[in-house]
Amino acid sequence: MMFLERLRQTCHEQPDKVALEFVDERFAGTTVVTYGELERNVLNAMAMLQAKGITPGDRVALQLPKCVPFIYLYLATMRLQAICLPLNTGYPPRELAYFLADAEAKVLFGDERSRGTIEPLLGDLPALEECVFLDCTEVDPFPEARPFPEGVDGNLRLLGRFAFPEDPDATCLMIYTSGTTGRPKGAELTHGNLTAGLDALQVAWGWRDDDLLLHVLPIFHVHGLLVALQGALHAGATTILHAKFDPLRTLQALQDRRCTVFMAVPTIHRRLVDVPNAAQFDLSHLRLVTSGSDRLPDDLFTQFRETFGHTLLERYGMSETIMLLSNPLQGERRVGSVGHPLPGVEVRIVDPETEMLLADNVVGEVQVRGANICKGYWRQPDK
Repeated sequence: MMFLERLRQTCHEQPDKVALEFVDERFAGTTVVTYGELERNVLNAMAMLQAKGITPGDRVALQLPKCVPFIYLYLATMRLQAICLPLNTGYPPRELAYFLADAEAKVLFGDERSRGTIEPLLGDLPALEECVFLDCTEVDPFPEARPFPEGVDGNLRLLGRFAFPEDPDATCLMIYTSGTTGRPKGAELTHGNLTAGLDALQVAWGWRDDDLLLHVLPIFHVHGLLVALQGALHAGATTILHAKFDPLRTLQALQDRRCTVFMAVPTIHRRLVDVPNAAQFDLSHLRLVTSGSDRLPDDLFTQFRETFGHTLLERYGMSETIMLLSNPLQGERRVGSVGHPLPGVEVRIVDPETEMLLADNVVGEVQVRGANICKGYWRQPDK
């Protein structure tokens, strides 16, 4: 079953179960979203996007801070068979203009606080038909997108029937690379790529519907958006999202909420072990703590285990492939190793000149194959 279909099934079968809890220091309280409310809000966002003329294949850019509306718009874009383009809020104007122009984005959703930076760019982006600025400190920043607030039935009448499962070969997400070999390229991830990656991680990491994920990562890249957030939604689990990372608040939440899953980068793990008296926090209920997006230093691997009693699970992936390798959930986790290929993924190390398979302990080029690999770069098939 494809990801969107599985998520919709969870929303219908467990409408009262909490899907998201969003904690933001910018306004008091916590936004709680059940799976039923998630479905209703995504349908409302679909209605808004459809009213703006979004059709299959159109690019919808999101340059928003970590917030619940981002999640609604992201899922709604994919449900409409359009392509979502998540963008880092830290991009300077010149880089933002490049991404929007290269992708020929039709609509951009930006933060109201960035209006002064974004508006001067709009005249040079002929493909961009509309820019919508949201006040993301509001729990519901686009109330006009809710033509049927009483429930989902009206939205279903408005939207008509959408075919499920989604086309596995259709691009649904475009993540721009870091541009290490030139200008950044848009990696086209398909519905099939996303589902294959999520299915593999559910097997490898034992995702359960009773898991509670504490989410402190950004959601404009693969790690925070796909591996963490969509991994939890795919399993029908609950996610607590912190708008900003704070090491003390993170440890307190992991302990007090009895979270079972936590995913972070080495810098975050370093800040956690550096918290005064960090060892006093009871994290015994955690069953999975991962590290990725950068190499995990050997000393941090050891220090984290000595401080919290957990051995970090290091894994390896990239924008073009989602996740590729992982240390085992059960069994030895080796310091300095990113583990074994995930289910359905093939990995080999070859000589970059001859492409001949290399012996153990010889440095070479990593080659990978699997249903999780992106179908190519946006309008650069030669790459």
